[in-house]
Amino acid sequence: MKKILMALAALALTAGPAAAKLKVMTTTSDLAWLTQRIGGDRVSVESISTGDQDLHFVEPRPSMVVKLRRADMLVRIGLDQDMWADSLVAAARNGKIVYGAPGYVDTSVGIKVLQVPTGRVDAAMGDIHIFGNPHYWLDPANSAIMARNIAAGLARLDPSGAPVYEANLTSYKKELDARLEKWREAMAPLKGTKIVTYHNSWIYFAGAFGLEIVENIEPKPGIPPSPAHIDKVIRTMKETGARFILVESYYPMKGPGMIAEKTGAGALRVASSAGGLPGVKTYFDVFDFLVGELSR
Repeated sequence: MKKILMALAALALTAGPAAAKLKVMTTTSDLAWLTQRIGGDRVSVESISTGDQDLHFVEPRPSMVVKLRRADMLVRIGLDQDMWADSLVAAARNGKIVYGAPGYVDTSVGIKVLQVPTGRVDAAMGDIHIFGNPHYWLDPANSAIMARNIAAGLARLDPSGAPVYEANLTSYKKELDARLEKWREAMAPLKGTKIVTYHNSWIYFAGAFGLEIVENIEPKPGIPPSPAHIDKVIRTMKETGARFILVESYYPMKGPGMIAEKTGAGALRVASSAGGLPGVKTYFDVFDFLVGELSR
């Protein structure tokens, strides 16, 4: 027994401390969930924003700078959707997470970006995204590319964990494929359905499930609708037979509700990210909720 105890003590001395988890900050709740899914127990993940916030207007706070200063990795949407993170990264002065560093991950790499502007871009066009529409995560199939970018970033920082990240990526893709099949089956009867959206956020979702967006309640991205534009939306909906209005949880429902009453369409308050509504806790929940609301 004495020899066994001595051997265990010697093993404890040589084993050293357990490997510290990688500290990862993300700009969105969806990216936090996805990073945790790929990183497993080798990562500690926190999102800067919450799912019920408009990602165009996240207010930087000193506490965010402190967290970024301690981070090993930053995972972001890119395509200027989360430009507010730039000032935070600059203030944090953490070389690990700046553009080009091993700990910098832009999940838009490899995404087929839609609505890339051509020609002159100016303020008269509203809250325009110069690199294209950044709401690509609303096509769930794109999350396979996002997850791959995250896995590659984690492997750069933690080469010994690469097999774990690759296995988790494979597992994620398998579950994603199963869920995509279920969602597409539920949405198949709605193919070709005309819809209206509040903000120009849903082009990827519409493309993924065969919906047609005929109008946005905002006349231009980020510009509140005028009475004349609301009248135009109502006319277009009546002419095209649009059945649904999609409104993110952080936008007002009064205007869409009035339009719905005049057209007979359904005004749906929806989550565009995990945490956007009660019960929508994960990235997969976002699509379970959306598909459920549209197909019931």
